[in-house]
Amino acid sequence: MLSLYNTLSRSKEPFTPLQPGRVSLYTCGPTVWNFAHIGNFRTFVFEDVLRRYLEYLGMKVEHVMNLTDVDDRTIKAANEAKLQLRDHVKPFTEAFFQDRDYLRIEPATHYTAATAYVPQQIRLVETLLAKGVAYRGDDGSVYFAIGKFPQYGRLSRVEARTLKDGARVSSDEYSKDDARDFVLWKAAKPEDETVGAAWDAPFGRGRPGWHLECSAMAQHHLGDTLDIHCGGVDLIFPHHEDEIAQSEAATGKPFARYWMHGEFLQIDGTKMSKRFGNFLTARDLKESGVDPAAIRYLFGQTHYRKQLNWSDDALKAASAGAQRLGEFHTRLLKVSQQPGCNVEHAWMESLEQEFRRAMDDDLDVPGALAAIQTAVREGNAILDTGGGSGDMLGAFDRVTRVLQVVPALEVADTDPEWARARELAEARKKAKWAKNWAEADKLRDELHALGFEARDTKEGGYDLRRLS
Repeated sequence: MLSLYNTLSRSKEPFTPLQPGRVSLYTCGPTVWNFAHIGNFRTFVFEDVLRRYLEYLGMKVEHVMNLTDVDDRTIKAANEAKLQLRDHVKPFTEAFFQDRDYLRIEPATHYTAATAYVPQQIRLVETLLAKGVAYRGDDGSVYFAIGKFPQYGRLSRVEARTLKDGARVSSDEYSKDDARDFVLWKAAKPEDETVGAAWDAPFGRGRPGWHLECSAMAQHHLGDTLDIHCGGVDLIFPHHEDEIAQSEAATGKPFARYWMHGEFLQIDGTKMSKRFGNFLTARDLKESGVDPAAIRYLFGQTHYRKQLNWSDDALKAASAGAQRLGEFHTRLLKVSQQPGCNVEHAWMESLEQEFRRAMDDDLDVPGALAAIQTAVREGNAILDTGGGSGDMLGAFDRVTRVLQVVPALEVADTDPEWARARELAEARKKAKWAKNWAEADKLRDELHALGFEARDTKEGGYDLRRLS
């Protein structure tokens, strides 16, 4: 049975949706003031694997992802660019969708831009004011009174004694040391009006605070209580803590039953961040010719709740791992019309059983990858003896479809130049194993003449790529 680590309880819990066979999933998407970096996409890929695995198990998933197109950062960036807010965020929103497709992330059921749900957010603020858990400040903004919500801090474990009752914070992001009444609705300022980021409301002209949008949009599409809410660990406080407070204060019901959070991606031990200037975008990798299967393989080698350190060597090793899967897939395609036999059925049962054993344990993708690679070694042995069938291909596709770690068919199997390059690279590898250095050098030169290079990996394989 599938068990997921719930940040709320700090433990793994068996997962059962509220409605049998149907899962409501809300994930915090990008803030579209700039390009999303590959660290952001590590979280989005983890959420994609979660959704795909739930679907693999036969569940229907309704997935909502927000697009934060109005907050402190988008307004500041629009002002600096001397653009209206909608004009500034449009190209970054489109870029996110392009990057999503490049990284093989399944589209959400609903993408909800915060500016498209202002009426729902206004109604939520009105409800909180009517219940007496929100109030208008002397600056004209509306704040949530955390002192009137005793459960505040359950998710982030912020201690009650650190809360500064009556003090207020109007910025969208702040630390646990600054825990205090947070803004729901910000009174309009000149910089908001300049870029078209202000709306009329019964409690004053202004714009929604960052935390408000997710509660309003999640409840609009998924109801008062969600099955799963996901995001990066940096969102636990204040964003998700504040979502819980305003949602549950308004409805009197649990907001989300399972909270799941992905860890940071680091470069040289430092969190990848635009603030530190050490970030890669998906388009950087695409322009460098990196196969998205290699990126997803690299992400999958580290559990989503552990920090991942990005490096060129790690990416090369992941590329080699994905390449082995692609080569096996190509072999399976060639025998896909053959009838099956008992040994192949045993292989298939073992593959799916070990895959599920790993994935059921809080999405243990590293364990799932190990199970797949073991199956590839055993499957190659079956193929080497003349066995193999379409049933094997079906089982392999079912498990790898969840992780999306097999290179695309158009590159791995149908492009004649790539096919010839793979033949030469394979022949060179065998020549090196036989210590036939002259033949290996000759094959290397043929690869170069074709416009390819096969870089040796520590595992004894190679990383095949086009020469720039």
